[in-house]
Amino acid sequence: MTPRDLQLEQAMSEVSDSCAPEPLDSEDPLFMLYTSGSTGKPKGILHTQAGYLLYASITQQYVFDYRPGDVYACVADIGWITGHSYVVYGPLCNGATTVLFESIPTYPDPGRYWEMVERLGVRQFYGAPTALRLLLKAGDHHVHKYDRSSLATLGCVGEPLNDEAWVWYHSVVGEGRCTVVDTWWQTETGGISIAPRPSPDDSTPKPGFPMRPFFGIQPVLVDDQGNELHGPNVSGNLCIRHPWPGMARSIYGDHGRFMDTYYRPYPGLYFSGDGARRDGEGHYQITGRVDDVINVKGHRIGTAELESCLDHDPRVAETAVVGFPHDIHGEGIYGYVILKDGVCESDEEVIKGLRNIVRMQIGGFAVPEILMIVPGLPKTRSGKIMRRILRKIAADRHDELGDVSTLADPSVVEKIVQGHTKRNNN
Repeated sequence: MTPRDLQLEQAMSEVSDSCAPEPLDSEDPLFMLYTSGSTGKPKGILHTQAGYLLYASITQQYVFDYRPGDVYACVADIGWITGHSYVVYGPLCNGATTVLFESIPTYPDPGRYWEMVERLGVRQFYGAPTALRLLLKAGDHHVHKYDRSSLATLGCVGEPLNDEAWVWYHSVVGEGRCTVVDTWWQTETGGISIAPRPSPDDSTPKPGFPMRPFFGIQPVLVDDQGNELHGPNVSGNLCIRHPWPGMARSIYGDHGRFMDTYYRPYPGLYFSGDGARRDGEGHYQITGRVDDVINVKGHRIGTAELESCLDHDPRVAETAVVGFPHDIHGEGIYGYVILKDGVCESDEEVIKGLRNIVRMQIGGFAVPEILMIVPGLPKTRSGKIMRRILRKIAADRHDELGDVSTLADPSVVEKIVQGHTKRNNN
């Protein structure tokens, strides 16, 4: 005990056991959540009272087929938008029994989620692809030793769920009888915007596809010039045409940035910043961010933010950060680093120091999995770093680099490829 601490029982005994709700206007602020912007400057996304609560409530009910008496479990951290909307506001508004999960899915062993399902009789389970890919690699026996017969709906959110993880989730965890709802939405949308349910029938959802827009959501695909792409089998920038109740109202303290980010790129539309494909049946598949943002373990990290952090090291001349496909996290962080002349430390010492800087300034989730010291970066003659080439190298797609003859120094590409190959062979 310190002078700042209080005995809980004594403090509770000294106040009334009733608390009158505070009347608020529908558009009064409810909460702010900060997300990383692609420029590295965090954005305080502002949600208000009534519309957000309505949207969180109705999406939780219809996407997950929630029914009175169900035990519902979303295992997200309540400090993120998924936890806000689908641990707290949505389920509680519907009178649901909502499960609060803490710790990690692999402690004390990788059966933690499924032990919880058996013990509490969970009917709806909402998790993240990062965790599912991790559990998939731990083996099916951690799933099979628990009774999961109570489960009916298996949800997923964070980034696109790859086919292998989708099939495992459906066939092993859900025993082939549970509906998998792979959902797409954002902090800015307040709630689920595209999901396989509700639907006109009970057909099996498509792996890797959120599929259908929710009530009131009208997706629009546009090209980079803002021309709407009609019909099936097209890909473009994902926008939404009409307002919906859960939409964010502003970036706190910077409404101009809010308009510039979401509404001015394509006038008359909300721009999500994601790309998407509409297939022959009119179903939607998310193809990823259209800007340089990396999605790692559900965290959206701006490459500019990471590069700025790495560049603080006095030994570093320049950096470039890209994402690369990762079996567990969906996307990993790959950093290319040019050192200043005269650096005496070994590459290993420099890399260790750079990782510590990122851990201290941003957080452990943002520490690059791979950092490679390189002699230069592929740049255009105007000085623009060609991250497209760096992404291809990081993904081991060296045969897809295309024409590099227009670069200021084409020989740099071959040197980076050689370094990457040598690293993999080691």
